[in-house]
Amino acid sequence: MKIGVIGLGSMGYGIAASLIRSGHTVYGSDINPAAVARLRADGGADADIVSSASELGAAVIVVLNSAQSETVLFGEHGLVAGLKPGAVVILCVTVAPDYAQSAFKRCAEHGVLFLDAPISGGSLKAAAGKLSVMASGTPEAFAAARPVLDAMAETVFELGNEAGAGSAMKAVNQMLAGIHIAAMAEAITFAVGQGIDPATFLKVIPACAGTSWMLENRAPHVVAGDYTPHSAIDIWPKDLGIVLDVARKSKFAAPVTAAALQQFVSAAGMGMGREDDAAVAKVYARNAGLTLPGMG
Repeated sequence: MKIGVIGLGSMGYGIAASLIRSGHTVYGSDINPAAVARLRADGGADADIVSSASELGAAVIVVLNSAQSETVLFGEHGLVAGLKPGAVVILCVTVAPDYAQSAFKRCAEHGVLFLDAPISGGSLKAAAGKLSVMASGTPEAFAAARPVLDAMAETVFELGNEAGAGSAMKAVNQMLAGIHIAAMAEAITFAVGQGIDPATFLKVIPACAGTSWMLENRAPHVVAGDYTPHSAIDIWPKDLGIVLDVARKSKFAAPVTAAALQQFVSAAGMGMGREDDAAVAKVYARNAGLTLPGMG
């Protein structure tokens, strides 16, 4: 199958690599030319994705947000207008459910199928082809996307026939993920303030009821003082902002989410936007006059 992947960051590149391993011909696109060159060196097609659009059976969109999705799908050089009827757009971006519904309708006007398919699992699972996909769309869209999903995902949750359901579930996941990262940061810094070193915290808490997947995944970054961005701080003002926008529209109060969002906004404002999201712990540390590993 000929597949385009737009957005070759840590998640998108892992998806593209997984597709190549599965025998597909993969065309990559990214605002960073080095990412495109790397993909071609790793077996990607040596051709421009827009000029090759009419040959693609699927396009996987893994950009940052709905604004970038809008540009790459429907902008001046948007991909959808060049896709052949029956091709499928697989939108893996965290967006509001109403944006996914709008994108579905506009793709349909061009005879293009659409799968609302946000992803979870992180860069390592993306590279291994073991993501979780929260997907919704027509049976025809699922059928067209199946070879792609088989290559990139370990688990595909089929959440209904209408676009928007996948994005709604992703909002629920991001609510929990963002809260849990902020909770980890609060707890590990609180521990330091009580004379408990971070390594001991990491030894004890994963064996206790207060643990979480995010704690066990992110706390080691704090212990090591290594904030290389596997998932950056800057992602969370966007994602938790989407969660709160959806909540507001449905008149649902989400105060814990709002509190977590403010910590990520503070971290970004302190210049840590491109650091790993575990760096939100530094906000707590600086406010309390504490020092974590890796802090000067």
